Amino acid sequence: MSLAFVTALECKEPHSDEVWDVSWTANDTAISASADGTVKQWDSTSGQVSSSRPPHNLAIVSLSVSPDGRLVLFNSLEGTTFLWDLSTDSIVGRHESYDRSAVEGAEPSWSVSLHPKGETYAASNGSGNVTMYSANPDSFGTRQGILSSGKNKHGMLCKYSPDGRRVALSVESGQIFIFDVESMSLTTTYSSHAMSVRSFAWSYDGSLLLTASDDKRLILHDVRSTPSGKPGSGAVATLIGHSSWVLSTDISPDSRLAVSGSADKTIKVWDLAARAAVSTVQESGEVWAVSWRPKPALPGSAGAFVSAGQDGCVRWWRSAGTGA
Repeated sequence: MSLAFVTALECKEPHSDEVWDVSWTANDTAISASADGTVKQWDSTSGQVSSSRPPHNLAIVSLSVSPDGRLVLFNSLEGTTFLWDLSTDSIVGRHESYDRSAVEGAEPSWSVSLHPKGETYAASNGSGNVTMYSANPDSFGTRQGILSSGKNKHGMLCKYSPDGRRVALSVESGQIFIFDVESMSLTTTYSSHAMSVRSFAWSYDGSLLLTASDDKRLILHDVRSTPSGKPGSGAVATLIGHSSWVLSTDISPDSRLAVSGSADKTIKVWDLAARAAVSTVQESGEVWAVSWRPKPALPGSAGAFVSAGQDGCVRWWRSAGTGA
């Protein structure tokens, strides 16, 4: 099996500004969110846009796709959250999280994450909390509760675990918090990084959390190994090789490999067991987003992933093995 990766496809109609988030869906399309205010769905065989949303007046900073690839949750710079139903190509939910006249103490959302079952969504904000909202179109944006980290730090990213039972939050100071959704309580705090954690990824079985930081490192955490409620490093591996901020990361479906994108204008693929980079790709700009293909790799192949970043272009990469 070759662990080298080569370009498989490049998008035909790049965004006019940086792409800040991207996701490869279960339907073999890719969804990208850009500073130009647009969200696009791409055909992963042709690189053509198959559908898109009209430009928002501000950048789209975060997106989250349902496991079945039907729903896309995305959030704008000022905190307007949308739910896009791809099956009908319509917006079925919209919430202005910054509107304090609607809810006392409202916090503008930054990063958003859709529950795997599509019932709720989580949103980080500037105060170090995660706010839970209804994702039901009939009550979209209704506040369900607040998960508090106890730290007044900007929430860079929040994500549900694959089973929807936990939410992880990373903050600008480098800490990562894990909350239990049922009890609405903080269970684990990781202090593994010295600088902001801009990206992290859950493994598909929810046992691992890979974090990417401005300190140029990726750190792999086994979320089963840290005593409940006690802060600590929780690190089982440190991946070193980028020469600047690590901006994005994801884990392959079989948890063997990880991919990362950096401000050093490279993409690296990592063998998690070997704790080493096995492929490095030079890009034209900062790599703000990466996403592994959710379908398992074919025999003889290490799989495929999609990337996007500073140049506004979405690119698909495949291993140099026998298939993707």
